[in-house]
Amino acid sequence: MRFLAIHLRRLSGGTNREILRLALPSIVSNITVPLLGLVDVAIVGHLGSVSCIGAIAVGGVLFNLIYWNFGFLRMGTSGLTAQARGRGDAEETTRVLARALGVAGISSVVILLLQYPVERLALPLLDAAGEVGEQAAVYFRVCVWGAPAVLGLYCFKGWFIGMQNSRYPMYIAIAVNTLNIACSLCLVYLFGMRVEGVALGTVIAQYVGLAMATWLWLRGYPPARGSFAPRECFRRRETRRFLVMNRDIFLRTTCLIAVTLFFTAAGTRQGEVVLAVNTLLMQLFTLFSYVMDGFAHAAEALVGRHVGERDRERSRRVIRHLFGWGAGLSALFTLLYAAVGSAFLSLLTDSAEVVRVAGDYFYWVLAVPFAGFAAFLWDGILIGATATRQMLRAMCVAVCGFFLVYYGIPAGGNHVLWLAFIVYLALRGGMQTLFFRKVERSLFDR
Repeated sequence: MRFLAIHLRRLSGGTNREILRLALPSIVSNITVPLLGLVDVAIVGHLGSVSCIGAIAVGGVLFNLIYWNFGFLRMGTSGLTAQARGRGDAEETTRVLARALGVAGISSVVILLLQYPVERLALPLLDAAGEVGEQAAVYFRVCVWGAPAVLGLYCFKGWFIGMQNSRYPMYIAIAVNTLNIACSLCLVYLFGMRVEGVALGTVIAQYVGLAMATWLWLRGYPPARGSFAPRECFRRRETRRFLVMNRDIFLRTTCLIAVTLFFTAAGTRQGEVVLAVNTLLMQLFTLFSYVMDGFAHAAEALVGRHVGERDRERSRRVIRHLFGWGAGLSALFTLLYAAVGSAFLSLLTDSAEVVRVAGDYFYWVLAVPFAGFAAFLWDGILIGATATRQMLRAMCVAVCGFFLVYYGIPAGGNHVLWLAFIVYLALRGGMQTLFFRKVERSLFDR
């Protein structure tokens, strides 16, 4: 602990204040997401039907899979906006937002047009049958109409972060989730609705959130004159760069989803207890990821700005400080998990067998912070540098490493699965470290 205190004292200064100003609101925004899911489950959990709980769970997974693929709308927007801001090009920052909203609008139309085949294909794949399947279909048919609002919010969140403002996304996230809870409670308990009430409450809150984001943008950033002229917004060179970046991020996200789904499926094949153990242990990884994502968002904004300013020294200083925070927080989380991790698992389940078996794999969770923090930070740095091709290449190497380890060690069971996951995280960070040297030279030496 003395080491941590000394290390944190060294992390005082203007650069660290900038990092924390951007990271802390993003962390708060991230934490509101699982809390909303818990409340939705609690609402339907008191309706006297187990199928309603299952329907919310299945619907949540389905929409995560759909919307996760559109994360490029946030990430691509933040890096390009930060660079334009660093160059002092106010009109281009607005044009970046216009391009992102244009892609979001087209994508939303595609989702709405394909909602029926998606429902028919996805629900059987998620083993949603019987009453659970029927209720999940009701939930999906209502929630899917929120797609334009969700994708639009992705664009605004990325744009605000690129403009060095993570407070607005935090305000929007808190408002959306609070309204979502209030609307869902009202529709279920006052108007007698069931799963459709929770879904409708979600859609209402999403559109209110989009309206709030638009109002905050108009209030805080009066758009430059002429910035929304179609000929200016969708010039061939800038539009092509935007689409290529988003393609790379989309493919990288697809690889990430493949590993996540395979990890779950591999645990399922080993029985209910191992599946439960992996699910609980993954909650500790998710908690750590929420914190590191906040610092990744700070990296997107600050590195992107300094790239736009062509200030190599300040970019390097931000990266050094980010890795200082990453190392310090990794040590803190490792010590925290070692001290209270077992007690935390006991809060999540009453099954003594699951807690006991989790102890056999718990040391893998202790390895996650140091194995994974570089991957999160480099993701943010490379997005800020708009070096998405290097992100994709690093992810491809990491995914290959994951499957080589898993299938290369026979009869290893769940220990090999976790080893493969640790190798995957470490390879992501390691490969991006190697790639960034070339990226930096291309950005500042031309």
